[in-house]
Amino acid sequence: MLLRIFTEPQQGARYAALLSVARAAEELGFDAFFRSDHYLTMAGSGLPGPTDAWITLAGLAVQTSRIRLGTLMSPVTFRLPGPLAIAVAQVDQMSGGRAELGLGTGWFDAEHTAYGIPFPPLAERFARLEEQLKIVTGLWETAEGDTFSFSGTHYSLSGSPALPKPVQRPRPPVLIGGAGQRQTPRLAASFADEYNIPFASIADSATAFDRVRQACQEAGRDPGSLVYSAAQTVCCGRDEAELARRAQATGQQLADLRQTGLAGSPAEIVDKLGQFADAGASRAYLQVLDLDDLGHLELLASEVMPQVTA
Repeated sequence: MLLRIFTEPQQGARYAALLSVARAAEELGFDAFFRSDHYLTMAGSGLPGPTDAWITLAGLAVQTSRIRLGTLMSPVTFRLPGPLAIAVAQVDQMSGGRAELGLGTGWFDAEHTAYGIPFPPLAERFARLEEQLKIVTGLWETAEGDTFSFSGTHYSLSGSPALPKPVQRPRPPVLIGGAGQRQTPRLAASFADEYNIPFASIADSATAFDRVRQACQEAGRDPGSLVYSAAQTVCCGRDEAELARRAQATGQQLADLRQTGLAGSPAEIVDKLGQFADAGASRAYLQVLDLDDLGHLELLASEVMPQVTA
């Protein structure tokens, strides 16, 4: 199982902190650095304020060298599909081919209200998600010298030069996630390179993976052509005192984290990751909430990673 670091900068983080985490994750051998794409905190003050996901990743692209970079998930409400395709392709170029795009419907209505972003009903957001997936992948996959056009309900493009091109060909990996039972599996089967289930139990994760596999079969796609992954909050400690300190820094109770996330000793976390692997996950996104605690990453890298990636 590959381990990736996943951060929530809207809770309060300067770019310098994100850079420190990304560099530490790279040096310690984690496979990727991902961040959420939100403009409003969900707990606490959120100081010093939000940072834009793709501006952050552009900076990290030139200040890291190996680690993969992406979002879980960029809402379709935040950006038009043409400019989004340009931004991700540019980050892919700047990083030498390390960008990945997680794209979703968006769900946090308060951040839309706070920053004047329209927030249509869920059915329309799913329709926009499907059109954006068609447009972004279509722009990337259009041959150089050809043009791309699209006519949909929500977006229309005519004669686009479909530039710039990403380094990764035919395109950067696309991630689709969530626990939706109908639309999400269908879109994952149609467009995704990876399906991610966030913050779900092992049993619910296995069920979600099965739904996507079934959708692939119905679409005539090999279910094994997708990567299946899980995102979980992580809180690892060598003893109860260290665990309690790290749990307090997340704002959550240790008992709750043990029940709903990846919390405990390195051995406990290895065991639970093994259960996610048995459920079908080949990647785990470890959500770290205290960005100043680089010792947490060091512990995960030294005592968890070798046992799950061997």
